[in-house]
Amino acid sequence: MKLGLFGGTFDPVHLGHLLLAERCREELDLDEVRFLPAASNPLKENGPVADGKQRCEMAQFAISGHPQFKVDRREVKRGGPSYAVDTLAEIAAENPGAELFFLMGADALADLPDWKEPQRVLELATVVAVNRGDDTAVVPAALNLGNASQVRFVAMPACDYSATDLRRRAGAGMSLRYRTPAAVIAYLYDKNLYRADEGA
Repeated sequence: MKLGLFGGTFDPVHLGHLLLAERCREELDLDEVRFLPAASNPLKENGPVADGKQRCEMAQFAISGHPQFKVDRREVKRGGPSYAVDTLAEIAAENPGAELFFLMGADALADLPDWKEPQRVLELATVVAVNRGDDTAVVPAALNLGNASQVRFVAMPACDYSATDLRRRAGAGMSLRYRTPAAVIAYLYDKNLYRADEGA
């Protein structure tokens, strides 16, 4: 089994996230892609605006109807800082023999040396760095982890979507159409999410 694991705060999930996951599923012939909303990102000063339950529910609405996409709530349930190495170790133990692929935007690759046990991350999974549009990324020399062969690159169409921009637009009462699925838009307005967010 080839299992894609896509971590992030998803605050909120948007079409860029979904396109990244679908491109990886297709390119790498993944049997399943799991979205893993983080309880909190240890590399970000500010925590998520929406709570974990809300972010999981938005992700579930976003992937509805896609049989190979799932939402895995373990990091939110665990609480505290979410470390990829802990989640990968759990999933590897639960799925003996599965080939794990950890999906991320290529811009996040430079932060990998700052993660908890980055060498172990590369032992547990192939890291998939996704380039947007014509951007190209190389394995940064700073990684110096000796496992460059465990990094794969996938290209996807360029898109400007960001969760920060969606929160800003929601806070200003601007349209979110064609940026995130309609069900997510209905949910965040129903829950009055991001209305007080300054989009910082």
